[in-house]
Amino acid sequence: MAELSVEWLGRVPYREALARQEAARVARLRGDCGDRLLLLEHPPVVTLGRASHAEHLKLAEPEYARRGIELFEAARGGDVTYHAPG
Repeated sequence: MAELSVEWLGRVPYREALARQEAARVARLRGDCGDRLLLLEHPPVVTLGRASHAEHLKLAEPEYARRGIELFEAARGGDVTYHAPG
């Protein structure tokens, strides 16, 4: 049975977490490491997937910034998704 490495990364900004995930994927494909499970949470962020539209946001964009919520355009599928600690 293959071993699984479990890593708690703590609170990581979405952009940084995405870069870490991609680096882990590339390392795994190259055979540089085994299987890994990355556990983490993000500061408040709304990701805008490829299927999202501005009218899908519940608030005006400046209101997200006022509340300390980052808006991040993701190259992934999906619509508008809210991520937060906990």
